[in-house]
Amino acid sequence: MFIGSSLGSYFPVLWGGGLFSMSSIFFGAIGGFAGIWIGYRLSNRLGLS
Repeated sequence: MFIGSSLGSYFPVLWGGGLFSMSSIFFGAIGGFAGIWIGYRLSNRLGLS
């Protein structure tokens, strides 16, 4: 979740957006959810849950 939200928050900076803008918060939330989903899928695939 931490890696996904960090990358998602930084994404708007690539096109000149601010690090604390609304788009940064939006993409940070999407990245956080994506990180949780990927972690869940990996744990199931590796048999950890």
